[in-house]
Amino acid sequence: MKEAILYLQDGTKFYGRTLKETGETIGEAVFNTALTGYQEVLTDPSYTGQMVVMTYPLIGNYGVNDEDMESDTIHVQGFVAKEFCRRPSNWRSKKSIIDYLNEHKIIAMEGVDTRALTRHLRLSGAMKAIISTEDFDPKSLHAKLDKAPSMEGADLVKDVTTSKKYVWKAQGPRRYKIAAIDCGIKWNILRIFASLGCEVHVFPATATIKDIMSIKPDGVFLSNGPGDPAVVGYVITTVKELLGRLPIFGICLGHQILGLALGGKTYKLKFGHHGVNHPVKDFEGNRIGITSQNHGFCVDASSLNLDEVKVIHTNLNDQSIEGIRHKKYPAFSIQYHPEAAPGPHDARYLFKQFLEMIEQNKKQYA
Repeated sequence: MKEAILYLQDGTKFYGRTLKETGETIGEAVFNTALTGYQEVLTDPSYTGQMVVMTYPLIGNYGVNDEDMESDTIHVQGFVAKEFCRRPSNWRSKKSIIDYLNEHKIIAMEGVDTRALTRHLRLSGAMKAIISTEDFDPKSLHAKLDKAPSMEGADLVKDVTTSKKYVWKAQGPRRYKIAAIDCGIKWNILRIFASLGCEVHVFPATATIKDIMSIKPDGVFLSNGPGDPAVVGYVITTVKELLGRLPIFGICLGHQILGLALGGKTYKLKFGHHGVNHPVKDFEGNRIGITSQNHGFCVDASSLNLDEVKVIHTNLNDQSIEGIRHKKYPAFSIQYHPEAAPGPHDARYLFKQFLEMIEQNKKQYA
């Protein structure tokens, strides 16, 4: 372990220790309020470019296993905790989180007052940050942050999308064929679709409408992912062309992309929504669910044409948009994560809603 500094863009400093990996790393500092699910957080492609601060003080007590991966690698730019567990205990555990972070050469820092750091980020907003074991000079660190790119205007989808199409098989007989545009898709989304009898053809984010229509899908899924949705114009253009031709379902970044394709605008939230305890009101089902969330941008309600689009879900903490549906075309999207991983399963019914929409579309054009 080596002494380290966490330096924020506004000049605030925190000190602690890194694990085996040393050096420097820069990312947007955000906090996650989940008590568990650190492995899913680490492997979620949506965290690309971000340095995640866990508010719960002890991270790693049940170790790391082979089942809770959301992609094939760790995507966070840095990882900060009050304390990492040295002796995990769980029947599924294969290794400690310390070994896992070290294997992937992630700069992880502990000994930080993460409650104070979280409060600062909540009051001041998410911002660029650097962890360093080599440079403790504030002026030098600040200069490095000034040169680092901002999350606004960053196209990070190109860094996480699949390089070529692949197929995730259905469990049992295939009922539906889904075309998924991969902007940083989580594996649990694919697992749920497979459990519902869907064969998912996962396309690169650069796929054209010709590529997608060539497999004759029953519906299109727009995945979660990192970065600023407004700059992923190539996906927005494809979604515009798909509207009205196939049923569409979007999650997280996919929700923002659908909103942009429908003529709306997006904006950056002050500190984002990252955790598993966010209450959301579903107006169509007249229900409230506790949801898993991980996003730093949001669709601007005032930018939507309410003659064509209706808001179907809202966040009960800040009233931001959590779901939209087109009034004419079979298309809807959700800002949060109904597949959870980590988090509650309150919203899994939305996957079945999508399949019901596909069935209705098939009957209409039969």
